[in-house]
Amino acid sequence: MPILLIEVSTPAWILGFLAAVVIGISKAGIKGVAVINVTFMALAFGAKESTGLVVPLLVLADVFAVIYYNRHTQWRYVFKVLPWMILGIGIGVVVGKDLPETLFKLGMAVIIIVTVIMMYWWDRKKNKTVPTHWAFASTIGTLAGFTTMVGNLAGAFSNIYFLAMRLPKNHFIGTAAWLFLIINIIKLPFHIFVWQTISAETLWLNLKLAPGIFVGFYVGIRIIQRINERFFRKMILVLTAVGAVLILLN
Repeated sequence: MPILLIEVSTPAWILGFLAAVVIGISKAGIKGVAVINVTFMALAFGAKESTGLVVPLLVLADVFAVIYYNRHTQWRYVFKVLPWMILGIGIGVVVGKDLPETLFKLGMAVIIIVTVIMMYWWDRKKNKTVPTHWAFASTIGTLAGFTTMVGNLAGAFSNIYFLAMRLPKNHFIGTAAWLFLIINIIKLPFHIFVWQTISAETLWLNLKLAPGIFVGFYVGIRIIQRINERFFRKMILVLTAVGAVLILLN
């Protein structure tokens, strides 16, 4: 069902603007907070409708991130996981539309929490080798593609992937920026023509919410500049775990 602008209440506008701010902060490098924007958007505009509504905002924020962090992009990691994410998107388009929301949330939250625990254990090991087997990238990539199509919630899995690759802070952010710009552009036609969750009216609503992206990205850049590498890794793990809990409780 399309979102009609005349039906948007003041609380919904406020939640939508806050969600846009969070998107900007997330794309600036404060990874793990993106689940908050998903929650705000779902509360403001409905779970299904908001999945398409948020995608153009994500693309806008991705463009800013790519411009700012482009020099840090590590393309080999993008190409390694991108095909699997596209496969996951295809699966999400086919089966995600009718997937029971409760089952989806439970399964995703459990997977994320278990993986975060594994990553924490991994970080504490003396052996700092990174996973090279194709099954790791394929599993994480497919899950990320599926969850980004169904609920714009791939951030947790991409965080785990890039942490496992032990990318430095700026390389992590720059590589994720290009990966998600490509992925979110791929998602657009499915939302427009298959799920019909993007329309002229939702794009007009995106335009109204766009200033929140600018505010959030500026705030996020100021914060990320003050965070060192060690704290960055811990912050991503904690925020990803908190995000999984929020998904479960929402």
